[in-house]
Amino acid sequence: MGKTEYLLITIVFNFLFLLFIVAIISYVWQYKRKKREHLQAIESQNDIHQKELLAIQLEMQQKTMQEIGREIHDNIGQKLTLASLYIQNLIYENKKQEGSESIENINAIINDSLSDLRQLSKTLTDDSIATKSLIALLQTECQKVNKIKKCGITYDTEIQSNNVNYATKTMLLRIAQEFIQNSLKHADCKAIQINLTQNASFIIMELSDDGHGFDTSIINSNGSGLQNMKKRTETIGGQFLLESNTGGTSLTIKLPSTL
Repeated sequence: MGKTEYLLITIVFNFLFLLFIVAIISYVWQYKRKKREHLQAIESQNDIHQKELLAIQLEMQQKTMQEIGREIHDNIGQKLTLASLYIQNLIYENKKQEGSESIENINAIINDSLSDLRQLSKTLTDDSIATKSLIALLQTECQKVNKIKKCGITYDTEIQSNNVNYATKTMLLRIAQEFIQNSLKHADCKAIQINLTQNASFIIMELSDDGHGFDTSIINSNGSGLQNMKKRTETIGGQFLLESNTGGTSLTIKLPSTL
């Protein structure tokens, strides 16, 4: 075998060997890519499954509260109403002043309890989250606060769609309510602002007040309202950004617009 043939065979062998190495590298890369895509698909499916479970749990919780509310109204409420009517009859029949006063006090207690039960029943049977849009729910919260006249609250939206699922509506509403209550109780604020916007990628809810602010490190304390808001945000796959200083507190909740 001449040098030319030997050199040619060596070149061909090296070329084939190089192709073999490239093929192995390509196979390994393709395998890792498919494995990564598979894991991402599984993670995405798990996220979807968790969100569906959350929505089901919230709906079941809402239905349970409605059943309790109806039971309070139809059973306990009716019994208290009957007791109130019976005591009113005793007041008219009783001839002793001291006895009449005691009966009237009992009647007042029953009527107060009945009023509280009716309010509780109304709250439990309220299905406004299911029937109203997120915009309408937030507007209602603003109206409630403005009626108190302790603090002015304004609301602005540029949102393009009200099409958010039940779980997302519930969580955003509860976060807004928690923020408002914290501002009213602790911030000594005069104004609260809620902004709801949407772009191609995100739904963004911004809440702010002009109160005296606080140390945001307390968000790590167990059982705090701030920790609850953070957990609610994470439950629906959102981003949570809280800032506070002497000029006030602001909270930004950022969610994928597909929710």
